Amino acid sequence: MSEPLIIGVDLGGTNIEAAAVRGGEILASKKKKTRAPEGVDVVIERIGKTVRKVMDKMDNDASDYSALCIGAPGAVDVKSGVVHSAPNLNWTDVPLGERLEADLGLPVIVDNDVNIGVLGEHVYGAGKGTLNMIGIFVGSGIGGGMVINGTPHYGWRGVAGEVGHVVVQPRGRQCGCGRRGCVEAYASKTAMEAIIREEMEKGRSTEVFEIMEKKGKKKLTSSVIEASLEAGDALMEEAIQNAQYYLGLLTANLVNVLDPEVVVFGGGVVERLGQNFIDPIGRTARQHYLQREGAEKIRLVPATLGDDAGPIGAAVVARRRLQSAL
Repeated sequence: MSEPLIIGVDLGGTNIEAAAVRGGEILASKKKKTRAPEGVDVVIERIGKTVRKVMDKMDNDASDYSALCIGAPGAVDVKSGVVHSAPNLNWTDVPLGERLEADLGLPVIVDNDVNIGVLGEHVYGAGKGTLNMIGIFVGSGIGGGMVINGTPHYGWRGVAGEVGHVVVQPRGRQCGCGRRGCVEAYASKTAMEAIIREEMEKGRSTEVFEIMEKKGKKKLTSSVIEASLEAGDALMEEAIQNAQYYLGLLTANLVNVLDPEVVVFGGGVVERLGQNFIDPIGRTARQHYLQREGAEKIRLVPATLGDDAGPIGAAVVARRRLQSAL
């Protein structure tokens, strides 16, 4: 049986990426700006336009595709295709699946973007060949997902995988979610920038914001982090070490609960810094593993698919749904 042709879409707060995917291969792709501040209708229209551009590149139409699967940020009801909450898009209870089906004329599956990326890495990327995998993505926030016995774990409400909100410091720093002490409040790019600003206000010197300005960036990006580390900026080094420590605690907690074969780290920070960023996380994690026997066999590695993880993972989700419907 040949692999179905799928449209995989990664919907982000900044970009929409759509691709025609067969198996683990991207045959054609297109990227557009999301333009989330312009509202739900504009974003959905732009998703449709991006998908049609892919079809134009493939010289085909909706009838040639078995399904479309889209990964959306936030809380998603995978059964109804409704995005209940997507703060990056300022969305609440948007029937994304229904609206895209009406626009494009093919079956639409909606899932969480990080879950989809984790599944892409599990089937075709750094987790290939394993049954149990944890994915941790370090960016403006901290996202994650889990594959248990070869199957993505959603939980009964569909919200499992919020690893960024594991508490690692009770009564600690305020997190964007409103609680205190979440790992996201220490290890995300947003948190690192806030910590550096606080230290600068105390009188410590840093080149981070000069580098940010030279690069034309309005916030701490992965490229700014890399350049600041290369410049030997002490505050940036401290912020990274702090992030690695708390990510190590997070990793140990997840390993102790789930016992995976591999923990895959992704996101812009990891793409820039690679295994050198992950190794200190592993050293901290191993100090807190409960079962030390065989723990050295648990691999902590960088993701390998990059931006393609979303569309490829979406195709995996769609293919499995189609097979389960047979």
